[in-house]
Amino acid sequence: MKSWWRKAPAAANDERLAAEAAVAGGTERALRRLEWTVIRRLDGLLQGDYRTLMRGAGLDLADLREYQHHDDVRHIDWNVTARLQTPHVRVFTEDREMAAWFVLDLSRSVDFGSGLKAKREISAGFVGVLARLLTRHGNRVGALVYGNDLEAVIPPRTGRRHVLHLLHAMEKRADQAEVAPVQKGMTRLDDLLKSAAALMPRRSTVFVVSDFLSEPGWERPLGQLVQRHEVIAVRLFDPLELELPDLGLVPLCDAETGEQLWVDTHDAGFRKRFARLASERETALRAALAKAGVDALELSTNDDLVEAIVRFADLRKRRTRSGSAGMKAVAA
Repeated sequence: MKSWWRKAPAAANDERLAAEAAVAGGTERALRRLEWTVIRRLDGLLQGDYRTLMRGAGLDLADLREYQHHDDVRHIDWNVTARLQTPHVRVFTEDREMAAWFVLDLSRSVDFGSGLKAKREISAGFVGVLARLLTRHGNRVGALVYGNDLEAVIPPRTGRRHVLHLLHAMEKRADQAEVAPVQKGMTRLDDLLKSAAALMPRRSTVFVVSDFLSEPGWERPLGQLVQRHEVIAVRLFDPLELELPDLGLVPLCDAETGEQLWVDTHDAGFRKRFARLASERETALRAALAKAGVDALELSTNDDLVEAIVRFADLRKRRTRSGSAGMKAVAA
């Protein structure tokens, strides 16, 4: 009997299944390695600081107190304020459960790394660790994956299998980047942040994981995202992006546009100009994040992930205790 079902060639189907199995197995091994080498160490070091690292949105009214300069104006109780003629805010009991989103910039520039690891690997390690920490406490995590454009939206869910799904999506994007043509123009981080604001209806904790090498104009959408969500910028960088060593005549290639040029790093004047421009960009970036009211964790490609996360948790705990409005970036 003739079959009306179209069947894929056996060889092609086998190759596809083998490739998917290899990626899934690699993701499982990567997560297991993170659980043994990073998360186990964090379990002993954080010692209850989980709530200072990632806080949920409060639901239960606990108290009323006078307004202070760092308080969220959305918590002002206008009836009490009018009655007492002094601004008062509602104080809520913090809800441990929360939804977290990872806004992932996986454009070509995150493939760079001058040492053993590239920025993309540091990004995957951070996401794997934080997602696993959150889901173990019953919280939901989701992600927006950006390559040349917004390529995937992973709705928030919980569980270890969901973390594997998230890491698999990041690995899939890395494989696509290897064969995809060079994109035209730089990363449009503003488009990603606008998409994040539109796709996250409920208040969440948002981790913007990027190297922030983007076309200008992302500061305003970031500030708008902060108005609804608690936003943490996870800034990826490589030491070679800040200062060039003396390597003689070397070719440099823009990973996002494909533009190439030769530079003479033996020229001390050139290296000083490069370092000065990099320093000015660092200052401007940190100022933009501070102006938006965003806490920042800086992750270098040669950082120890455990030490960086613990340092960040300590700084957030001090900020919670002191009630300060801003926080300096954590340079690991």
